[in-house]
Amino acid sequence: MRRTYPARGRGMICRMDETAREYALALDDADPLAGFAAEFVPAPGVLYLDGNSLGRLPRSTAGRVAEVVADEWGGGLVRSWSTWISLARRIGDLIGTSLLGARPGEVVVADSTSVNLYKLAWAAVSARPGRSVVLSTPDEFPTDRYVLQGLCAARGLTLRDLPADIDAGVSTESVVEALDPSVAVVVLSHVAYRSGALLDLPAITAAAHEAGALVLWDLSHSGGSVPVGLAAAAADLAVGCTYKYLNGGPGSPAYLYVRSDLQAQLRQPIQGWFGAADQFAMPAAYEPAPGIDRFLVGTPPVLSLVGVEEGVRVLAEAGIDRLRAKGQAMTAYLVTLADAWLAPLGFRLASPRDPALRGSHVSLEHPQAWQVCQALLDRGVVPDYRTPDRLRLGPAPLTTHFAEVYDALAVIRDVVSSGAHRGYPSEIARVT
Repeated sequence: MRRTYPARGRGMICRMDETAREYALALDDADPLAGFAAEFVPAPGVLYLDGNSLGRLPRSTAGRVAEVVADEWGGGLVRSWSTWISLARRIGDLIGTSLLGARPGEVVVADSTSVNLYKLAWAAVSARPGRSVVLSTPDEFPTDRYVLQGLCAARGLTLRDLPADIDAGVSTESVVEALDPSVAVVVLSHVAYRSGALLDLPAITAAAHEAGALVLWDLSHSGGSVPVGLAAAAADLAVGCTYKYLNGGPGSPAYLYVRSDLQAQLRQPIQGWFGAADQFAMPAAYEPAPGIDRFLVGTPPVLSLVGVEEGVRVLAEAGIDRLRAKGQAMTAYLVTLADAWLAPLGFRLASPRDPALRGSHVSLEHPQAWQVCQALLDRGVVPDYRTPDRLRLGPAPLTTHFAEVYDALAVIRDVVSSGAHRGYPSEIARVT
């Protein structure tokens, strides 16, 4: 397979075989984001295709955390709270304005994605009295499903399932058909965790508004890799994690978004002192703070917050539109190699083929995907496994080179063509 490709800096148009490594190197040569990989700690001998599960460590993070520990905690002690108290809002604004298309004062960093989802789902159904249905899909990320199941059981609501194709995701048409006056809130992931299918956020939001419902989006697999456009779509509510594309570190706190005109209308269920109107007056009765602060709960994790800030700072410098362009190009290249090398070996693309209809990761189905995954890990290639029989590959736009995608796919080809994966136990044997 050949494609005309402009090789930057060579003054001519080169025709290259896409399955040749020189093509990948030419893509890297032309990549305007290639230099950003140097901003992150390298992992020698590792081909990392799991950036959609845990992002790499920014070089600046360790020094920044050490500075906070030594100077602000060690030297400043409790006096440093004058600096720390605004971290959640400051970093929230950086995430919101640079990556999510939100306005200042609409995003705050706090708690975990699961806790934030509960807070906002509870607030949403409370804001739609008389409506008894929460609309979601069985293929939603499991923790989202569990949170909604518990919420509906506690509040006497019905969790109604939307049909979803395991590869193509939820269609806008299916959401429109399911909407009726009983629906209080629609809860969906912008990018499906398993397949990478990208939902039409503006169209689904508009349809829900037409029906009088609110929409709560999980942005965990889109924030930092796909332009979200929350303000432009008049999106209501959203949550997302910071340890994937935002490179905040394992267990780093999540973020939540509430459209500014909704903030005064919503009251969240976990009434902690950081969300109180006059926090340090410490009155006996709770009164929610104005603005986005009312969705905070307790004392923020300062060390983790500064780690998030370092990761987001680099992403903001790169720019979300450039990140999206590279993510589309990189996954398209991955699919090209999979078609040429892996399809003949029994792999099937389990993601939308059109790059515009997926996020920045790709799933490949294979009946022995678990064994393949284990064989790859032993050979320095780090993918991810998802049921049923999916090898999930997530090259992060900011930190992955095209040549790394090439090399990783070549290892997958060689492992499966040689039968090396067959020496590993099946997933069932692993579980039992």
